[in-house]
Amino acid sequence: MARIIVELVKSPIGYRYDQRATLKALGLKKLHDRVVKPKTPQVLGMIKKVRHLVKVDEISEEE
Repeated sequence: MARIIVELVKSPIGYRYDQRATLKALGLKKLHDRVVKPKTPQVLGMIKKVRHLVKVDEISEEE
């Protein structure tokens, strides 16, 4: 299964509570935190909700 790296690049201060909760559910707490997640429809939907706060990179299967 493909995996993606999600990095928090912008502070969630001043954004709605549900967006902050989505970041918490992804496991992102501080700026420049990075997490590796499977590329599933659920995770992609969460990323879409906070796309203005995160940076996403895809990991190839060889890595």
